[in-house]
Amino acid sequence: MTTLTVRTDSEVDHALAALTADGTSTSDAVRAAILAAYRERYYAELRTAAEEAARDPEDLAEVQAIRADMDALRAW
Repeated sequence: MTTLTVRTDSEVDHALAALTADGTSTSDAVRAAILAAYRERYYAELRTAAEEAARDPEDLAEVQAIRADMDALRAW
């Protein structure tokens, strides 16, 4: 487990005060914020990859071929 020392500015102090106003500890608020930032970045990367795949002609051709195969199987 890592211990962090962070310098904050007034904007971060204000946000931290709001996040801990309900009794949440500073450590818990910071951990939650780090995980939220990680998830946001992870899902943004997934969205980017999906958008790239959706524009890739080879991927689109593969999807169409699979759909055609599935349609043929359903008609069977």
